[in-house]
Amino acid sequence: QAQLHESGGGLVQAGGSLSLSCAASQLTFEHYAMGWFRQAPGKEREFVASIAWSGTATDYAGSVKGRFTISRDNAKNTVYLQMNSLEPEDTAVYYCAAPPRPFFLGYRNSERISEYEYWGQGTQVTVSS
Repeated sequence: QAQLHESGGGLVQAGGSLSLSCAASQLTFEHYAMGWFRQAPGKEREFVASIAWSGTATDYAGSVKGRFTISRDNAKNTVYLQMNSLEPEDTAVYYCAAPPRPFFLGYRNSERISEYEYWGQGTQVTVSS
C-alpha cells in the first residue's frame, strides 16, 4: 500500500510563496505519475497540477498556471509544489496523489480525481489578504 505524506503548508500573506513537499513510500516512485489537488472549505476537491513519471510533462489548472510549479526528484521519492504569488483564493487543504498503477500500465499524469488511488493526509495552506 503506497503511502504519501505532505509537508510545507502554513500561513502566508497574499503575494507570498510556499513550497509543498510530498514524500512517497511503498511504491516504485519513479514509475508513477503524481498529482496535487486541493479542497477549500465547502467546496469539492479540485485539480491543481500533475507531473509525468519522468518529470518531462506537466499540467496545471488554469487558476494556478504561471504561479505554481510542480516538480519531482525521483532519487528522493518526492514531488514538490512551488506556489508563488499566492492569493486568498488559494486557501485550501492541499493533497498529493498517486494513481493505482505505474505509467507503463497506462496511468499517465491526469487532472481527473478518479485516476488517482493513493492520497496523502493533506497540508493546510492559508493565504491572508
